[in-house]
Amino acid sequence: MSEPAPAPATTAARVLVQSLARLGVRDVVLAPGSRSAPLAYALAAAALPDGERPAGAPAIDLHVRVDERAAAFLALGIARGTAALDGSADGLAGPRPVAVVTTSGTATANLHPAVLEAHHAGVPLILLTADRPHELRGTGANQTTDQVGLYGAAVRFAVDVPAPSGRPGESRDLRQLLARAVAAARGARTGDPGPVHLDLAYREPLAPGPDDADWPQPSGDGLVSVVPRGALGSAVWHGYGESAVLEAAPGTDGRRPDDTVPTVVVAGDGAGPVARRIAEVNGWPLLAEPSSGALGGPNAVPAYRLLLGHEPLGGAVRRAVVLGRPTLSRPVQALLARDDVEVLVVAPRGATWPDAARRAGTVLADVPPRLVGEENGVPVTPVAQPGAWLERWRDAGQRAAAAVDGVLDDAPRGRRSRSGPRITGPQLARQVARVCRAADVLVVGSSSPVRDLDLVGAWADGPPVVLANRGLAGIDGTVSTALGVALAARGLDGVGQVRALLGDLTFLHDVGGLLRSPFEPQPDLQLVVANDDGGSIFATLEHGAREHADAFERVFGTPHGADLGALCAGYGVRHELVRDADEVAVALATPGPGVSVVEVRVDRARRRALGERIAAAVSDALN
Repeated sequence: MSEPAPAPATTAARVLVQSLARLGVRDVVLAPGSRSAPLAYALAAAALPDGERPAGAPAIDLHVRVDERAAAFLALGIARGTAALDGSADGLAGPRPVAVVTTSGTATANLHPAVLEAHHAGVPLILLTADRPHELRGTGANQTTDQVGLYGAAVRFAVDVPAPSGRPGESRDLRQLLARAVAAARGARTGDPGPVHLDLAYREPLAPGPDDADWPQPSGDGLVSVVPRGALGSAVWHGYGESAVLEAAPGTDGRRPDDTVPTVVVAGDGAGPVARRIAEVNGWPLLAEPSSGALGGPNAVPAYRLLLGHEPLGGAVRRAVVLGRPTLSRPVQALLARDDVEVLVVAPRGATWPDAARRAGTVLADVPPRLVGEENGVPVTPVAQPGAWLERWRDAGQRAAAAVDGVLDDAPRGRRSRSGPRITGPQLARQVARVCRAADVLVVGSSSPVRDLDLVGAWADGPPVVLANRGLAGIDGTVSTALGVALAARGLDGVGQVRALLGDLTFLHDVGGLLRSPFEPQPDLQLVVANDDGGSIFATLEHGAREHADAFERVFGTPHGADLGALCAGYGVRHELVRDADEVAVALATPGPGVSVVEVRVDRARRRALGERIAAAVSDALN
């Protein structure tokens, strides 16, 4: 008499986990629930140490979080960190996807903020949402809603998967589906990585029975080998004009000999090292955001956003070569919107390209070899010697940086107060930047911290790896994202300290990300929280003008008075409150193991005035 076969849900879940592992997925984040129990049991077995896993179960790194929103952002952070830190993860098929598993109902909706960020940032996530079988949908069954198409156009691939029944060929079909999903998440055929969604129906029984110990024999049947697109070819989409860069015959430095058009390279989030290479080969100033991956080198211009309003510099620009997504600075957007500036966008990845001002004349799907001084991928031209245009920007950048430092150094240092802040946001960002080394990793929260870092960040020995959720530039899930990056960094050779710099509202928005079971691995992460009791970024915008003062505090400043130390104690996380620059330096130098929070009380009341003083000092230095 043959042994009874496992329940269809159990078998399907095990085949799915085997397929994910064979397709290169190593990390899975699980939020608990009953309908997703078949996957939870399979993942728990796959997460066992070598020698303890059942035969046929692959090795999976499992991360469990009780909050689905935190789980999704943790997965996003792991994917970001893996792509940035693990060279094996970023091949022709793109960064390695991370899977997220939830139960049905509102759990699935809680993934949506991270899905949107992953969609806009091109981060591969595999969303595995458990669902009721089709016969229970629309009947009022508990925790049942319409999950099909829940994430709309934010996913690259979406399938409503029927509940397994044990029919012949079912496992093969599931493997083939997983191959499609992982390929779509990687952007293997499109060059457009991002999230994918499989809505997985399961019928009871949801738990393996006493006779269900044996896993299916591992099989590659149905696992299609998807050969990815390496380069997107030399296709060029033309806008209303054609770039002189494309028409140029390569000279000794990659440009036309007579190419004297005043040009800058704008490196937005995710631009990559190629943006720096383009700037240095062509002798152009580099205006690089902190999370561009291009910041550093002799052409990087500090405090560039304050130079764009200076007529002899910003006013003289006639061409901008744009890589990545430049979303951080209004002066940059104003530059790209000007009628007298030719805009060339290089966008090797994604179905669309960044051009918020609708002014791009040419969009390239590949980096022209002449721009990087290469032929067949081999450097054949020397890096351009700096000309007068670049030297003017370099000199101005040095003057601007000195002026910014002068204003920050002149901040009052009166007697230490138990309640009053003794440090400003830009001062804190400068201290964090100075302590970070090239081997370190810095996750930066959107809002004020990333803009402060953009103003003061400078690294003589090379910048750290700087990561930020700039896909939609929200404050959602930043604590969980940073924890995911720290988990991705565990055990990697050559990776130094992982830190995060974020504001108090960003921290409070995702403080639940600190919740961790004792069964879960503890990463090393220092969270530096600039606590100004509210939203200081709005003070620097039009909302902070004097005429809006009556409404500002309640609807923009939003003071909270929260005790961050008590919150950290509740989550069992080390907390340290510091109030001046000297204490900050000590805290940053001694992060210690595990997760810790350094709370720095910073000044919000004079934030707008400080920005005005910095702008005036830079203007004086340039004039």
